[in-house]
Amino acid sequence: MLIVRETFIAKPGHAGHFAKMMREEMNKWGGFKGYVMLDYVARYNKIVVEYELSNLADFEKMMDDYKKEQSQKESKEPPEYTQYYLTGKREIYKIVE
Repeated sequence: MLIVRETFIAKPGHAGHFAKMMREEMNKWGGFKGYVMLDYVARYNKIVVEYELSNLADFEKMMDDYKKEQSQKESKEPPEYTQYYLTGKREIYKIVE
């Protein structure tokens, strides 16, 4: 089992909107098990998206599916969410059993 944690710093005034947008996107995933969180005590405008995956193959498939979806869109503009954050990073953890 893996935990994927994606952390973003939203542009000032956009953290709530960005978090809601990420939650709506995650709800489109079948069987999504995870959270979209706003940090209360660390950096301002910090959003953390955390979810579980069975293995790295599932993660690679998810990323490939996303790329295919983006390439099929008529507009070649970047996805809307990219205008709402300044920086981001992804961490993938293996759960010790």
